[in-house]
Amino acid sequence: MQTIRNFFRTPWSSDVRLDDKTVVITGANTGIGKETAMDLAKRGAKVIIACRDMEKAEAAVKDVIEKSDNKNVLCMKLDLADTKSIREFAEAINKEEPKLNILINNAGVMVCPYGQTADGFEMQIGVNHMGHFLLTHLLLDLMKRSAPARIVTVSSMAHSWGAINLDDINSEKGYNKANAYSQSKLANILFTHTLAKKLEGTGVTTYSLHPGVVQTDLWRHLSGPQQFVMKMVSPFTKDSVQGAQTTIYCAVEPSLEKESGGYYSDSAPANCSAAGKDDDVAQKLWDLSCRLLSIT
Repeated sequence: MQTIRNFFRTPWSSDVRLDDKTVVITGANTGIGKETAMDLAKRGAKVIIACRDMEKAEAAVKDVIEKSDNKNVLCMKLDLADTKSIREFAEAINKEEPKLNILINNAGVMVCPYGQTADGFEMQIGVNHMGHFLLTHLLLDLMKRSAPARIVTVSSMAHSWGAINLDDINSEKGYNKANAYSQSKLANILFTHTLAKKLEGTGVTTYSLHPGVVQTDLWRHLSGPQQFVMKMVSPFTKDSVQGAQTTIYCAVEPSLEKESGGYYSDSAPANCSAAGKDDDVAQKLWDLSCRLLSIT
C-alpha cells in the first residue's frame, strides 16, 4: 500500500544548494549513481565519482560537467572488490580533500554468478557491504571534521527476503545468487543502523534506502524469463532520474538533519523488514566485518 500511496504523491523536490560541499559517490558512471552526481553537481557541490572503470568514469564526468555547468567534477579509481584499491582511494581523499560532507555508497553488483573479490569475499557481500564498510571507516575522521555530514547507502527492498548467515557470510557452503544479493542489501541496512549509534553526537548522520525498481545495467545478470518479467512491469519501474530521487533526498533534505540510521523509499521514511531492525545481528555483523577487514 505504501508504494501505491507514494506513487500518487507529489514528487519530492528541493532547491537546497551544496556550494562549498564535497561529495564522494561510488559507482557513479552509470544509472542512478550518475543521475545523483548530476543533481548534486547542479546544486554546486564538488563531486568525486569513484569508479573501477576509469574510461566510463571519464565519460560520465564529461557529461556531468557539460549538463550541470559545474567544472568541479572529477573521477578517481576505486575497485570495491579489492581492499588495497579502497585503502589507496581513501588515502588519496584524506590527503587531497580538506573536507567530505556527503558520502554516497551507491555502487553494487546484483544477482551475479558466483565470484570472489581480491580478498576472497563472495562478490556481492564483498562489494555491496564489505567494500563500503571499509571505505566508510577510512573516511570517517575526515567526515567528522567536516560535520554536519551524511553517509547514504543504497540498499534495496530485496533486503526483506534476506538473512545474514553469520556462520557462512561468503556462501562457501552453497551459493544462491538471489539470497546472496538479499543478504548484502540487508547488511547495508544493519550497517547504517549500527553506524548511526556509533556516530551519535558527532554531527555525522546515516541513511539507507530503496531506490525503487529501476531499469539499470544491474539487470544484466538476470535470466531470460526474469528479464521478460522486468520488461512486463517496466511501466511501473523508474528510470534512473526517478530512481535517484531518494538518494538525493537522503543527501540534501533539511528535515533529515537530526535523523539518523533510518530506511527510506520514495523520498520518505519507510519500514524495513524485522531483520533490518535486529540490533543483536547488526552488532554481530559489525564485529564480523571488522574482524574480516582487520579493522581494530
